Amino acid sequence: MRQAYEAYYQRLVTQIAGLVGDLAEAEDAVHEVFARVLGSPGSFLRADDAERWLRAAALNVARTRYRRRWLFDRLVRSGRVEIAPAAVPGVSGDRVALLAALRRLAPPTREVVVLHHLADLPVTEVAATLDIPVGTVKARLSRGRAALARFLSDDEPVLVTEEARHA
Repeated sequence: MRQAYEAYYQRLVTQIAGLVGDLAEAEDAVHEVFARVLGSPGSFLRADDAERWLRAAALNVARTRYRRRWLFDRLVRSGRVEIAPAAVPGVSGDRVALLAALRRLAPPTREVVVLHHLADLPVTEVAATLDIPVGTVKARLSRGRAALARFLSDDEPVLVTEEARHA
């Protein structure tokens, strides 16, 4: 099984990601297929073409997951199911609000804020990582902090997106 994983994993993830448009979802689908094979290897071992069998299984898993997510999103949008930030296991309401606020920042500003404050990189390392001047990092940090303060203040309602809930 280890040989099959090493031989096919990356190719399968790339193929499934191309089909579903989401790398994390593709990785999850392929991992789930390999876990299923470990639990019950019979049909995999009898397959004429191991990679084709794994690809078909991963695609089926991805389709099933997509249908479930689509149905759940539809129920949430219709108001039949409500998600409270506290209902997300392991994620506090403050974290959900922070992630939603970060998503409201312009991507260059968000990158600097996340690298400096969440990854704990010094300003010089952020500048080197992003290949920008230190002064630009400092300016973006200043703008990012000010924007986050506004977004997270009690006066500013924070819109919690589905994307932020699942982060």
